[in-house]
Amino acid sequence: MIDALLDPLRYEFFIRALIAAGLVGTVTAVVGTFVVLKGLAFIGDAVSHAAFPGLVVAFLLQGPYLLGAAVAAIATSLAIGYVSQRTRLRMDTTIGVLFAGMFALGIFLFSTIRGFVADLFSFLFGNVLAITTVDLVSLAILSAIVLATVAALWKELLYATFDPLGAAAAGLRVEWLEYLFLGLVGVTIVVSLQAVGIILVVAMLVTPAATAQLLVVRFTRMMAIALAVGVGSAIAGLYLSYWLDAASGATIVLIQTGLFLLALAFGPRTGLLARRRS
Repeated sequence: MIDALLDPLRYEFFIRALIAAGLVGTVTAVVGTFVVLKGLAFIGDAVSHAAFPGLVVAFLLQGPYLLGAAVAAIATSLAIGYVSQRTRLRMDTTIGVLFAGMFALGIFLFSTIRGFVADLFSFLFGNVLAITTVDLVSLAILSAIVLATVAALWKELLYATFDPLGAAAAGLRVEWLEYLFLGLVGVTIVVSLQAVGIILVVAMLVTPAATAQLLVVRFTRMMAIALAVGVGSAIAGLYLSYWLDAASGATIVLIQTGLFLLALAFGPRTGLLARRRS
């Protein structure tokens, strides 16, 4: 058993992937806790797909992929907030419109490229094992920005999440906090793209926090459990992908889904344990 755990550590690419998986699991769990409590699970899927045209444009211009994805993802996140606040449309309606439009733009641009483009396909499905040292440095910087921002504005974000009307009455700029939070979601999506890909990134953002919500009520405990699920499943999924020679993004998300189902079935709030107590 020990040999099976130590054997992959002989390879530098696996060590880089472990560090990246830990960073992604941490950032998505922290931001995802706010996302779940705000009821914005759909935004992760929308913004991840909205990053696709940015990736294609970066490929066409031969620029940094992460920069292109970041510009598209953050711009779409802020546009969602702006349109929903300036019109009478519900946020989920705005998300649906902009998500479809941006992804269609990405498909259109992608269709103009002749031949097979492996780099862009890797962002659709994720390949954390292929991450380079430069990618890892970029990932670490973006992760640090997100975590530092959340730490600096912890009380404000928490107040605006649970009681936006009260926060506004207390003098907080709730509207700007909403824009900031949407921008953080965009950066978090970019951080996660290479690990699990556009298709599965919403699971990394939502599933750990949703699992924690089935187990505890207090916010700090919920985030702590989400962190444990996010980081633990990312590392375990990476090992599983190595042993089975399978897609790393898929194994990570499958482990998270399995933990969610266990919490759903046996958790003290909604599962069999709760029914036995009642």
